Amino acid sequence: MKEQGKRRQLVGTVVSNKMDKTAVVLVERLVKHQMYHKYVRRRAKFAAHDKDNRCQIGDKVLITETRPLSKTKRWRVSEIVEKAV
Repeated sequence: MKEQGKRRQLVGTVVSNKMDKTAVVLVERLVKHQMYHKYVRRRAKFAAHDKDNRCQIGDKVLITETRPLSKTKRWRVSEIVEKAV
């Protein structure tokens, strides 16, 4: 029997919670530019499943990769790391 791999986990900030049971999470990462050797900020938005609608805009959350839940949702909110002030 084949062993299942670890699921990816990312930390990001909630930028929208207008949808029911869904939060849009902005994840930023620093990438070194190949030619200029300068660190460039890359950002990506992920639609994450938030079953209890607990996320508020500005919260820092941990999201985990999961099976496709809808057309755009492939992530699930695992925990709220830090609440918005």
